[in-house]
Amino acid sequence: MAQDPSAPDEPVPSTQNSLSENNSRPGSDAATAQSPLTTPAPAPILPAPPLGSPYLRPTNRPPIGTAYFPEFNISAGYSVTNVAMPSLGRVALTGTDVSLAYDSGRRIGAKLDLSYGFAPNVSSTGHRADVFSYLIGPTFSLWRSNRLSAEAYVLGGGAKVVGPVPDGTGGFNKGHAHYPAFDFGGSGEYRLSPAFGLRITIDCLHTYFFDSSVAARGQNDLRVVSSVVYYFGQPRLSKRRR
Repeated sequence: MAQDPSAPDEPVPSTQNSLSENNSRPGSDAATAQSPLTTPAPAPILPAPPLGSPYLRPTNRPPIGTAYFPEFNISAGYSVTNVAMPSLGRVALTGTDVSLAYDSGRRIGAKLDLSYGFAPNVSSTGHRADVFSYLIGPTFSLWRSNRLSAEAYVLGGGAKVVGPVPDGTGGFNKGHAHYPAFDFGGSGEYRLSPAFGLRITIDCLHTYFFDSSVAARGQNDLRVVSSVVYYFGQPRLSKRRR
């Protein structure tokens, strides 16, 4: 007992604990077999980039089609109107036509039209004939591209018709009739540039004038107008990108 190096009060190291510590070290087969499957930690959620960040901008940005914006346009041109005159048949009046139109870029717009035509010394009667009309109403877009467009319209207002009227003795007097009028027809338009275009209009103008018995009656007059169009502001037809 005198030769035993361990003191009576010193604890004896535990063999089982040493083995347990050795088995619990990483990489040991025993610890791997006894430990359950571990779940991977979720990836951190990054905040969304702010609006306007370059990460939200696509590298290729295809066009999204034709953009069309509201616009006003004014046209002025040369008109020919075929008007019926009692006892004289039909008379061709030449003159001018001015219109102001609003295009909303959709199917329906609006138009104000002022037209004047005249013919001097109709059929050698010594009297002239002239027609002045003022009309307003909706327009309806029929077809449209970057250069070409077509529309129809129905306008209402009034017209003053002046011309020779038979006096019953083989002569003629000067008569004038101012009555309500309406007009319907269509036009085709070619856009030369962002500011100018050409327009051809064909319509039927319904007016009133006196017959051989000096009674006012309605009549249909054919009118053809060729005009130059001016578009206010910047070009409205353009290819936009996002």
